Amino acid sequence: MLLSFRVANHRSIRSEQQLNLHPVYDADRPEETRWPAVPVTGVFGANASGKSNLVGALQYMARMVVSSHQDSEPDGGVDRHPFVLDAEAKDEPSWYVVDLLLDGTRYAYGFSVDDERVVEEWLDCYPKGKKRELFSRVGDDVTPGASQKSGQLALVESITESNVLFLSMAARSKQEDFRPVYDWFARKLQFRHSGSSDLYGLSAMRALEDAARHPEILDLLRAADLGIEECGTERVVMDEAALRKRYGARIPRSVLMGLEDEGPREVVRPWIGHRGRDGVVQMELQDESSGTRALLGHAPRFLAVLRRGGTFVVDEIDSSLHSLLTSRLIGLFQDPVTNPNGAQLVFTTHDASLLGRAGGEDILRRDQVWFVEKDTHGETSLYSLAAFKPRREENRERRYLGGSYGGVPFIDDSFASALAQRGGERGKDSEAGRQEEPPRSLARN
Repeated sequence: MLLSFRVANHRSIRSEQQLNLHPVYDADRPEETRWPAVPVTGVFGANASGKSNLVGALQYMARMVVSSHQDSEPDGGVDRHPFVLDAEAKDEPSWYVVDLLLDGTRYAYGFSVDDERVVEEWLDCYPKGKKRELFSRVGDDVTPGASQKSGQLALVESITESNVLFLSMAARSKQEDFRPVYDWFARKLQFRHSGSSDLYGLSAMRALEDAARHPEILDLLRAADLGIEECGTERVVMDEAALRKRYGARIPRSVLMGLEDEGPREVVRPWIGHRGRDGVVQMELQDESSGTRALLGHAPRFLAVLRRGGTFVVDEIDSSLHSLLTSRLIGLFQDPVTNPNGAQLVFTTHDASLLGRAGGEDILRRDQVWFVEKDTHGETSLYSLAAFKPRREENRERRYLGGSYGGVPFIDDSFASALAQRGGERGKDSEAGRQEEPPRSLARN
Protein backbone atom coordinates (compact mmCIF):
# COMPACT_ATOMS: atom_id res chain seq x y z
CA MET A 1 0.00 0.00 0.00
CA LEU A 2 1.04 3.57 -0.59
CA LEU A 3 1.47 5.29 2.77
CA SER A 4 2.66 8.69 1.54
CA PHE A 5 4.11 10.54 -1.44
CA ARG A 6 6.27 13.65 -1.29
CA VAL A 7 7.37 15.84 -4.18
CA ALA A 8 9.12 19.19 -4.70
CA ASN A 9 10.04 21.29 -7.72
CA HIS A 10 7.83 19.52 -10.25
CA ARG A 11 5.79 21.70 -12.63
CA SER A 12 3.52 23.90 -10.45
CA ILE A 13 4.71 22.21 -7.22
CA ARG A 14 7.55 24.44 -5.98
CA SER A 15 8.08 23.62 -2.30
CA GLU A 16 7.72 20.14 -0.83
CA GLN A 17 4.15 18.83 -0.73
CA GLN A 18 3.04 15.58 0.90
CA LEU A 19 0.05 13.35 0.22
CA ASN A 20 -0.30 11.40 3.46
CA LEU A 21 -2.56 8.34 3.30
CA HIS A 22 -2.29 7.26 6.94
CA PRO A 23 -5.70 7.05 8.65
CA VAL A 24 -6.52 9.96 10.96
CA TYR A 25 -9.89 9.03 12.43
CA ASP A 26 -10.42 5.50 13.74
CA ALA A 27 -14.16 6.17 13.79
CA ASP A 28 -14.08 6.75 10.02
CA ARG A 29 -12.37 3.49 9.11
CA PRO A 30 -14.43 1.22 6.85
CA GLU A 31 -16.07 -1.40 9.05
CA GLU A 32 -14.12 -4.57 9.79
CA THR A 33 -10.85 -3.22 8.38
CA ARG A 34 -7.47 -2.43 9.88
CA TRP A 35 -5.81 -1.19 6.72
CA PRO A 36 -2.64 0.80 7.49
CA ALA A 37 -3.55 3.35 4.81
CA VAL A 38 -6.87 4.73 3.62
CA PRO A 39 -8.28 2.76 0.68
CA VAL A 40 -9.55 5.88 -1.12
CA THR A 41 -8.10 9.38 -1.51
CA GLY A 42 -9.85 12.14 -3.43
CA VAL A 43 -8.01 15.32 -4.44
CA PHE A 44 -10.24 18.35 -5.13
CA GLY A 45 -9.33 21.71 -6.59
CA ALA A 46 -10.04 24.33 -9.21
CA ASN A 47 -8.99 24.06 -12.83
CA ALA A 48 -5.22 24.55 -13.33
CA SER A 49 -4.59 24.33 -9.58
CA GLY A 50 -2.14 21.43 -9.86
CA LYS A 51 -4.22 18.26 -9.41
CA SER A 52 -2.93 16.69 -12.59
CA ASN A 53 0.61 17.80 -11.74
CA LEU A 54 0.43 15.82 -8.51
CA VAL A 55 -0.63 12.72 -10.44
CA GLY A 56 2.01 13.47 -13.07
CA ALA A 57 4.73 13.68 -10.42
CA LEU A 58 3.96 10.18 -9.13
CA GLN A 59 3.79 8.89 -12.69
CA TYR A 60 7.12 10.53 -13.47
CA MET A 61 8.66 8.78 -10.46
CA ALA A 62 7.28 5.44 -11.64
CA ARG A 63 8.57 5.96 -15.16
CA MET A 64 12.03 6.78 -13.87
CA VAL A 65 12.12 3.64 -11.71
CA VAL A 66 10.87 1.31 -14.42
CA SER A 67 12.56 2.66 -17.53
CA SER A 68 15.24 5.29 -16.77
CA HIS A 69 17.86 2.82 -18.07
CA GLN A 70 15.97 2.66 -21.40
CA ASP A 71 14.91 6.29 -21.78
CA SER A 72 18.18 7.99 -20.87
CA GLU A 73 21.05 8.28 -23.31
CA PRO A 74 24.59 8.19 -21.85
CA ASP A 75 25.54 11.74 -20.85
CA GLY A 76 22.15 12.84 -22.17
CA GLY A 77 20.98 14.47 -18.97
CA VAL A 78 17.65 13.96 -17.23
CA ASP A 79 14.27 14.85 -18.70
CA ARG A 80 12.46 16.59 -15.85
CA HIS A 81 9.92 19.40 -15.32
CA PRO A 82 11.03 21.90 -12.65
CA PHE A 83 8.93 24.87 -11.55
CA VAL A 84 9.35 27.58 -14.21
CA LEU A 85 7.95 30.66 -12.45
CA ASP A 86 11.01 31.01 -10.23
CA ALA A 87 14.40 31.37 -11.94
CA GLU A 88 16.16 29.66 -9.01
CA ALA A 89 14.08 26.48 -9.33
CA LYS A 90 15.85 25.39 -12.52
CA ASP A 91 19.15 25.19 -10.63
CA GLU A 92 17.61 23.19 -7.78
CA PRO A 93 16.92 19.43 -7.86
CA SER A 94 13.46 17.91 -8.09
CA TRP A 95 12.57 15.47 -5.28
CA TYR A 96 10.30 12.39 -5.26
CA VAL A 97 9.79 10.17 -2.18
CA VAL A 98 7.37 7.32 -1.41
CA ASP A 99 6.58 5.43 1.77
CA LEU A 100 5.23 1.92 1.08
CA LEU A 101 3.97 -1.07 3.02
CA LEU A 102 4.68 -4.23 1.02
CA ASP A 103 3.97 -7.70 2.40
CA GLY A 104 4.04 -6.34 5.94
CA THR A 105 7.34 -4.48 5.60
CA ARG A 106 7.64 -0.72 5.30
CA TYR A 107 9.96 0.76 2.66
CA ALA A 108 11.09 4.35 2.13
CA TYR A 109 12.47 5.14 -1.30
CA GLY A 110 13.36 8.44 -2.91
CA PHE A 111 15.59 10.28 -5.33
CA SER A 112 16.40 13.78 -6.54
CA VAL A 113 17.46 14.80 -10.03
CA ASP A 114 18.63 17.91 -11.78
CA ASP A 115 18.99 18.53 -15.53
CA GLU A 116 22.20 16.50 -15.75
CA ARG A 117 22.13 13.60 -13.32
CA VAL A 118 20.69 11.78 -10.34
CA VAL A 119 21.77 13.91 -7.38
CA GLU A 120 20.72 11.56 -4.57
CA GLU A 121 18.94 8.23 -4.18
CA TRP A 122 18.24 5.95 -1.24
CA LEU A 123 16.24 2.91 -0.15
CA ASP A 124 15.51 1.89 3.43
CA CYS A 125 13.30 -0.85 4.82
CA TYR A 126 11.88 -1.40 8.32
CA PRO A 127 11.53 -5.11 9.09
CA LYS A 128 9.84 -5.46 12.47
CA GLY A 129 9.85 -1.66 12.74
CA LYS A 130 13.65 -1.27 12.79
CA LYS A 131 15.37 0.75 10.08
CA ARG A 132 17.68 -1.13 7.73
CA GLU A 133 19.49 0.82 5.03
CA LEU A 134 19.67 -1.02 1.71
CA PHE A 135 21.69 1.61 -0.15
CA SER A 136 22.32 5.33 -0.40
CA ARG A 137 23.72 7.28 -3.32
CA VAL A 138 25.23 10.72 -3.73
CA GLY A 139 26.04 11.47 -7.34
CA ASP A 140 27.75 8.40 -8.78
CA ASP A 141 28.89 7.07 -5.38
CA VAL A 142 26.71 4.26 -4.00
CA THR A 143 27.06 3.09 -0.41
CA PRO A 144 25.61 -0.38 0.26
CA GLY A 145 23.72 -1.03 3.45
CA ALA A 146 25.24 -3.28 6.10
CA SER A 147 23.07 -6.21 4.99
CA GLN A 148 24.13 -5.98 1.35
CA LYS A 149 26.96 -7.73 -0.46
CA SER A 150 29.19 -4.86 -1.47
CA GLY A 151 30.84 -6.77 -4.31
CA GLN A 152 27.58 -7.39 -6.14
CA LEU A 153 26.38 -3.82 -5.70
CA ALA A 154 29.76 -2.51 -6.85
CA LEU A 155 29.19 -4.29 -10.16
CA VAL A 156 25.74 -2.72 -10.49
CA GLU A 157 27.22 0.68 -9.61
CA SER A 158 29.82 0.33 -12.35
CA ILE A 159 27.17 -0.05 -15.06
CA THR A 160 24.76 2.60 -13.74
CA GLU A 161 24.94 5.82 -15.75
CA SER A 162 24.78 9.14 -13.90
CA ASN A 163 21.29 9.84 -15.30
CA VAL A 164 19.89 6.36 -14.48
CA LEU A 165 18.41 5.25 -11.17
CA PHE A 166 20.44 2.67 -9.25
CA LEU A 167 17.23 0.89 -8.21
CA SER A 168 16.36 0.28 -11.87
CA MET A 169 19.65 -1.49 -12.49
CA ALA A 170 19.85 -3.33 -9.16
CA ALA A 171 16.38 -4.84 -9.54
CA ARG A 172 17.37 -6.20 -12.94
CA SER A 173 20.55 -7.65 -11.50
CA LYS A 174 18.62 -10.04 -9.26
CA GLN A 175 19.13 -8.04 -6.07
CA GLU A 176 16.13 -9.53 -4.30
CA ASP A 177 15.98 -6.95 -1.49
CA PHE A 178 15.22 -4.27 -4.08
CA ARG A 179 12.57 -6.15 -6.04
CA PRO A 180 9.52 -5.41 -3.82
CA VAL A 181 9.79 -1.66 -4.39
CA TYR A 182 10.62 -2.00 -8.07
CA ASP A 183 7.76 -4.46 -8.60
CA TRP A 184 5.31 -2.10 -6.89
CA PHE A 185 6.15 0.65 -9.36
CA ALA A 186 6.16 -1.76 -12.31
CA ARG A 187 3.07 -3.87 -11.52
CA LYS A 188 1.08 -2.64 -8.54
CA LEU A 189 0.95 1.09 -9.37
CA GLN A 190 -1.37 1.89 -12.27
CA PHE A 191 -2.58 5.11 -13.84
CA ARG A 192 -5.54 6.19 -15.90
CA HIS A 193 -5.93 9.62 -17.43
CA SER A 194 -9.08 10.98 -19.02
CA GLY A 195 -8.86 9.58 -22.53
CA SER A 196 -10.58 9.89 -25.84
CA SER A 197 -13.91 8.32 -26.69
CA ASP A 198 -12.07 5.96 -29.08
CA LEU A 199 -10.03 4.56 -26.20
CA TYR A 200 -13.19 4.21 -24.13
CA GLY A 201 -14.76 2.27 -27.01
CA LEU A 202 -11.85 -0.17 -27.22
CA SER A 203 -11.83 -0.69 -23.45
CA ALA A 204 -15.61 -1.12 -23.45
CA MET A 205 -15.38 -3.80 -26.13
CA ARG A 206 -12.74 -5.66 -24.11
CA ALA A 207 -14.98 -5.45 -21.05
CA LEU A 208 -17.86 -7.09 -22.93
CA GLU A 209 -15.50 -9.78 -24.21
CA ASP A 210 -14.44 -10.48 -20.60
CA ALA A 211 -17.96 -10.38 -19.18
CA ALA A 212 -18.37 -14.15 -19.32
CA ARG A 213 -15.11 -14.73 -17.39
CA HIS A 214 -15.70 -11.87 -14.96
CA PRO A 215 -19.39 -11.74 -13.96
CA GLU A 216 -18.68 -8.80 -11.63
CA ILE A 217 -18.64 -6.57 -14.74
CA LEU A 218 -22.32 -7.33 -15.32
CA ASP A 219 -23.00 -6.94 -11.59
CA LEU A 220 -21.53 -3.44 -11.75
CA LEU A 221 -23.61 -2.53 -14.79
CA ARG A 222 -26.76 -3.77 -13.07
CA ALA A 223 -25.92 -1.91 -9.87
CA ALA A 224 -25.49 1.31 -11.86
CA ASP A 225 -29.24 1.20 -12.68
CA LEU A 226 -28.73 1.67 -16.42
CA GLY A 227 -31.48 -0.79 -17.34
CA ILE A 228 -28.89 -3.35 -18.38
CA GLU A 229 -29.68 -7.02 -17.76
CA GLU A 230 -27.21 -8.90 -19.95
CA CYS A 231 -24.08 -8.29 -21.99
CA GLY A 232 -21.58 -10.19 -24.06
CA THR A 233 -20.25 -10.79 -27.56
CA GLU A 234 -21.03 -13.02 -30.48
CA ARG A 235 -19.24 -13.90 -33.70
CA VAL A 236 -21.15 -12.92 -36.81
CA VAL A 237 -20.44 -13.06 -40.54
CA MET A 238 -20.18 -9.53 -41.92
CA ASP A 239 -21.39 -9.48 -45.53
CA GLU A 240 -23.27 -6.86 -47.54
CA ALA A 241 -26.64 -7.89 -46.13
CA ALA A 242 -25.34 -7.61 -42.56
CA LEU A 243 -23.75 -4.25 -43.33
CA ARG A 244 -27.00 -2.86 -44.75
CA LYS A 245 -28.83 -4.04 -41.66
CA ARG A 246 -26.26 -2.29 -39.49
CA TYR A 247 -25.71 0.94 -41.43
CA GLY A 248 -28.85 1.19 -43.57
CA ALA A 249 -28.36 2.98 -46.87
CA ARG A 250 -25.29 4.87 -45.58
CA ILE A 251 -22.63 2.18 -45.59
CA PRO A 252 -19.18 3.85 -45.31
CA ARG A 253 -17.35 3.61 -48.63
CA SER A 254 -14.21 2.32 -46.90
CA VAL A 255 -16.23 -0.56 -45.47
CA LEU A 256 -17.69 -1.47 -48.86
CA MET A 257 -14.25 -1.35 -50.49
CA GLY A 258 -12.88 -3.63 -47.79
CA LEU A 259 -15.73 -6.07 -48.44
CA GLU A 260 -14.96 -6.05 -52.19
CA ASP A 261 -11.29 -6.75 -51.54
CA GLU A 262 -11.57 -9.33 -48.77
CA GLY A 263 -15.08 -10.70 -49.09
CA PRO A 264 -17.35 -11.63 -46.13
CA ARG A 265 -15.51 -12.09 -42.86
CA GLU A 266 -16.32 -13.16 -39.32
CA VAL A 267 -16.18 -10.40 -36.72
CA VAL A 268 -16.86 -10.07 -32.99
CA ARG A 269 -20.06 -8.17 -32.26
CA PRO A 270 -20.38 -6.81 -28.70
CA TRP A 271 -23.91 -6.36 -27.43
CA ILE A 272 -25.72 -5.09 -24.35
CA GLY A 273 -29.15 -6.34 -23.31
CA HIS A 274 -31.61 -3.74 -21.99
CA ARG A 275 -34.94 -4.29 -20.28
CA GLY A 276 -37.81 -3.72 -22.68
CA ARG A 277 -41.57 -4.13 -22.57
CA ASP A 278 -41.33 -7.56 -24.15
CA GLY A 279 -38.14 -8.74 -22.49
CA VAL A 280 -34.44 -8.13 -23.06
CA VAL A 281 -33.49 -6.25 -26.22
CA GLN A 282 -29.93 -6.51 -27.53
CA MET A 283 -28.29 -3.21 -28.51
CA GLU A 284 -24.90 -2.57 -30.06
CA LEU A 285 -22.16 -0.82 -28.13
CA GLN A 286 -22.17 2.15 -30.52
CA ASP A 287 -25.81 2.82 -29.62
CA GLU A 288 -25.07 3.19 -25.91
CA SER A 289 -24.66 6.54 -24.18
CA SER A 290 -21.19 7.98 -23.65
CA GLY A 291 -21.65 7.43 -19.90
CA THR A 292 -22.35 3.71 -20.36
CA ARG A 293 -19.38 3.34 -22.70
CA ALA A 294 -17.20 5.22 -20.22
CA LEU A 295 -18.30 2.97 -17.36
CA LEU A 296 -17.55 -0.09 -19.45
CA GLY A 297 -14.19 1.41 -20.38
CA HIS A 298 -13.30 2.00 -16.73
CA ALA A 299 -14.75 -1.16 -15.22
CA PRO A 300 -12.12 -3.77 -16.23
CA ARG A 301 -9.20 -1.83 -14.76
CA PHE A 302 -11.07 -0.94 -11.56
CA LEU A 303 -12.11 -4.56 -11.06
CA ALA A 304 -8.64 -5.89 -11.90
CA VAL A 305 -7.07 -3.71 -9.20
CA LEU A 306 -9.70 -4.85 -6.71
CA ARG A 307 -8.94 -8.50 -7.51
CA ARG A 308 -5.16 -8.25 -7.38
CA GLY A 309 -4.55 -5.36 -4.99
CA GLY A 310 -2.33 -2.36 -5.69
CA THR A 311 -2.78 1.37 -6.12
CA PHE A 312 -4.88 2.81 -8.95
CA VAL A 313 -4.38 6.52 -9.68
CA VAL A 314 -7.11 8.16 -11.79
CA ASP A 315 -6.98 11.71 -13.07
CA GLU A 316 -10.47 13.27 -13.42
CA ILE A 317 -12.41 10.22 -12.25
CA ASP A 318 -15.70 11.99 -12.95
CA SER A 319 -14.96 12.40 -16.67
CA SER A 320 -18.00 11.13 -18.63
CA LEU A 321 -19.47 9.47 -15.53
CA HIS A 322 -22.49 10.48 -13.48
CA SER A 323 -21.77 11.24 -9.84
CA LEU A 324 -23.75 8.20 -8.68
CA LEU A 325 -21.70 5.90 -10.90
CA THR A 326 -18.48 7.44 -9.62
CA SER A 327 -19.60 7.02 -6.01
CA ARG A 328 -20.46 3.39 -6.76
CA LEU A 329 -16.92 2.74 -8.03
CA ILE A 330 -15.47 4.47 -4.97
CA GLY A 331 -17.67 2.36 -2.70
CA LEU A 332 -16.15 -0.83 -4.08
CA PHE A 333 -12.79 0.19 -2.57
CA GLN A 334 -14.35 1.10 0.79
CA ASP A 335 -15.90 -2.34 1.31
CA PRO A 336 -13.61 -5.21 2.46
CA VAL A 337 -15.98 -7.67 0.76
CA THR A 338 -15.32 -6.18 -2.70
CA ASN A 339 -11.78 -5.10 -1.76
CA PRO A 340 -10.31 -8.13 0.02
CA ASN A 341 -6.69 -7.29 -0.86
CA GLY A 342 -6.62 -3.70 0.39
CA ALA A 343 -6.45 -2.07 -3.06
CA GLN A 344 -6.24 1.73 -3.12
CA LEU A 345 -7.88 4.32 -5.31
CA VAL A 346 -6.32 7.79 -5.58
CA PHE A 347 -8.18 10.21 -7.83
CA THR A 348 -8.57 13.85 -8.77
CA THR A 349 -11.95 15.43 -9.43
CA HIS A 350 -14.01 18.60 -9.79
CA ASP A 351 -17.16 16.85 -8.58
CA ALA A 352 -18.11 18.43 -5.25
CA SER A 353 -21.02 16.01 -4.83
CA LEU A 354 -18.45 13.32 -3.93
CA LEU A 355 -18.00 15.21 -0.66
CA GLY A 356 -21.63 14.38 0.14
CA ARG A 357 -23.48 11.19 0.97
CA ALA A 358 -24.95 8.28 -0.98
CA GLY A 359 -27.30 5.73 0.51
CA GLY A 360 -27.02 7.46 3.88
CA GLU A 361 -23.23 7.02 4.05
CA ASP A 362 -20.37 9.44 3.40
CA ILE A 363 -18.89 8.75 -0.04
CA LEU A 364 -15.50 9.87 1.27
CA ARG A 365 -14.37 9.81 4.89
CA ARG A 366 -12.82 12.89 6.51
CA ASP A 367 -9.24 11.58 6.16
CA GLN A 368 -9.79 10.66 2.50
CA VAL A 369 -10.21 14.22 1.20
CA TRP A 370 -7.41 16.53 0.04
CA PHE A 371 -7.37 19.92 -1.66
CA VAL A 372 -4.95 21.67 -3.98
CA GLU A 373 -4.71 25.42 -4.41
CA LYS A 374 -2.45 27.83 -6.29
CA ASP A 375 -1.18 31.05 -4.74
CA THR A 376 -0.56 34.36 -6.52
CA HIS A 377 2.92 33.16 -7.57
CA GLY A 378 1.54 30.07 -9.33
CA GLU A 379 2.73 27.63 -6.64
CA THR A 380 0.56 24.63 -5.78
CA SER A 381 -0.09 23.72 -2.17
CA LEU A 382 -1.66 20.45 -1.01
CA TYR A 383 -3.54 20.07 2.26
CA SER A 384 -5.97 17.68 3.94
CA LEU A 385 -9.56 18.18 5.03
CA ALA A 386 -8.47 16.68 8.36
CA ALA A 387 -6.43 19.84 8.98
CA PHE A 388 -9.75 21.68 9.48
CA LYS A 389 -10.83 19.16 12.18
CA PRO A 390 -14.28 18.73 10.58
CA ARG A 391 -17.16 17.23 12.53
CA ARG A 392 -18.56 13.97 11.19
CA GLU A 393 -22.03 15.44 10.71
CA GLU A 394 -21.11 18.68 8.93
CA ASN A 395 -22.15 19.25 5.32
CA ARG A 396 -18.74 19.11 3.66
CA GLU A 397 -20.05 19.58 0.14
CA ARG A 398 -21.79 22.84 1.05
CA ARG A 399 -18.83 24.12 3.05
CA TYR A 400 -16.44 23.34 0.21
CA LEU A 401 -18.58 25.13 -2.37
CA GLY A 402 -18.88 28.03 0.07
CA GLY A 403 -15.10 28.38 0.19
CA SER A 404 -14.59 27.23 3.79
CA TYR A 405 -11.84 24.79 2.81
CA GLY A 406 -10.32 26.69 -0.10
CA GLY A 407 -9.49 24.79 -3.27
CA VAL A 408 -12.27 26.51 -5.24
CA PRO A 409 -11.84 28.87 -8.19
CA PHE A 410 -11.89 32.63 -7.61
CA ILE A 411 -14.47 34.04 -9.99
CA ASP A 412 -13.56 37.57 -11.04
CA ASP A 413 -16.69 39.57 -11.89
CA SER A 414 -14.76 42.32 -13.65
CA PHE A 415 -14.96 40.56 -17.03
CA ALA A 416 -18.73 40.17 -16.82
CA SER A 417 -19.07 43.78 -15.65
CA ALA A 418 -16.97 45.00 -18.58
CA LEU A 419 -19.12 43.03 -21.02
CA ALA A 420 -22.29 44.39 -19.47
CA GLN A 421 -20.93 47.95 -19.67
CA ARG A 422 -19.89 47.54 -23.31
CA GLY A 423 -23.25 45.99 -24.09
CA GLY A 424 -24.97 48.97 -22.47
CA GLU A 425 -22.88 51.40 -24.49
CA ARG A 426 -23.70 49.57 -27.72
CA GLY A 427 -27.36 49.68 -26.75
CA LYS A 428 -27.18 53.45 -26.27
CA ASP A 429 -25.38 53.92 -29.61
CA SER A 430 -27.98 51.78 -31.33
CA GLU A 431 -30.81 53.75 -29.73
CA ALA A 432 -29.19 57.03 -30.74
CA GLY A 433 -28.83 55.74 -34.30
CA ARG A 434 -32.49 54.83 -34.42
CA GLN A 435 -33.44 58.29 -33.17
CA GLU A 436 -31.25 60.06 -35.74
CA GLU A 437 -32.43 57.88 -38.67
CA PRO A 438 -35.30 59.58 -40.51
CA PRO A 439 -38.52 57.64 -41.00
CA ARG A 440 -38.37 55.38 -44.06
CA SER A 441 -41.37 57.11 -45.65
CA LEU A 442 -39.62 60.50 -45.43
CA ALA A 443 -36.31 59.11 -46.65
CA ARG A 444 -37.87 58.01 -49.91
CA ASN A 445 -39.17 61.53 -50.60
